Amino acid sequence: MYIVPKPIEIKVLENYKIWLKFEDGEEKTFDMEKYIHKKFYHKLKDRKYFENVKVVENTIQWKDGEDVAPENLYYDSVKFEQKPL
Repeated sequence: MYIVPKPIEIKVLENYKIWLKFEDGEEKTFDMEKYIHKKFYHKLKDRKYFENVKVVENTIQWKDGEDVAPENLYYDSVKFEQKPL
């Protein structure tokens, strides 16, 4: 069984993407685009609602309980690449 690092910081980016910093120091971007079309996540289409995401225990969560499995959050994210200045 794999131990999945916990997210410790979060920032909402454009186009339903989320920047995450994990306890192992990794900085990654998670794309919620494919999720928002599913019934469980339909409220996330509202940008204001989407922006109110928080780190809760070992994952991220919105007000009405929408969340992402910790292993998906970590392993389906891509390494964060900063834009050149």
